[in-house]
Amino acid sequence: MYNIRALYEATSVGHALALLQEHEEALILAGGSDLLIQIREGRLAALVSIQKLDELRGISLTEEGTIRIGALTSFSRITRDPLIQKHLGVLGEAVDMIGGPQIRNIGTIGGNVCNGVSSADSASTLMAYDAIMEYTGPQGIRIMSIEDHYGQGGKTALTHDEILTAILIPQERYEHCYGHYIKYAMRNAMDIATLGCSVNVRLTRDKRRIEQMRIAYGVAGPVPMRSPSAEAAVKGQEICEETIDLAGKAALNDVHPRSSWRASREFRLHLIEELTKRALGRSIALAGGIL
Repeated sequence: MYNIRALYEATSVGHALALLQEHEEALILAGGSDLLIQIREGRLAALVSIQKLDELRGISLTEEGTIRIGALTSFSRITRDPLIQKHLGVLGEAVDMIGGPQIRNIGTIGGNVCNGVSSADSASTLMAYDAIMEYTGPQGIRIMSIEDHYGQGGKTALTHDEILTAILIPQERYEHCYGHYIKYAMRNAMDIATLGCSVNVRLTRDKRRIEQMRIAYGVAGPVPMRSPSAEAAVKGQEICEETIDLAGKAALNDVHPRSSWRASREFRLHLIEELTKRALGRSIALAGGIL
């Protein structure tokens, strides 16, 4: 049985904000793929549905070249979108590993990052691209870096009367960058990540050196996290196996995995080193480099 005390259906962003202010116990219902499970367990009572707010769906390019992803955009739409395929193929790759087709059709990228969990498949890629979160509340729009969006214990920086309306990636953060995401899980599909690793690189013009690398992990700590040590270790370095190995070892300086029923801390550390090398190698190849 679904234990829903009340369901309020918003007709606009402003209406949704007013409903949240009026009902302090209510939570946002977007795609519902995670929330409905919690309801069935008896954890929730009142919901504010934003499912009919089509203004929060879709992907567009601003005049400044920023990619704007509406928070209600489904995973399947992200994967198929021409802008994503052209500029952020790794994000489409990552969200295409979430659940099965039915989940990807109803699940939203906003819900994925607002859950606050480290295992969210979109989160590490968005973290690796320094995504910007657009919150909308009673006082207007508030901009938040994705790093500051995440808090401990599954919390985010969103206040109760705010909604995540969009995710933004400025042009300078994706231009000439090529990336790859690897999800390690106990099954090949329909499973939560034991560890996720997302890498993107920008190579020098001659394709011989790494001008910039950004790397982020899921389930390597309590929140999705970058590895500044790995990024700094390979910056400006020649493309070779030694550089790849250097990145894998340097990443271990920044991560804080724990043991769980899915995997031990030691196994996750092994995955972090190995997946870093594999994802970096693939990213270099996508960018036109040769090992």
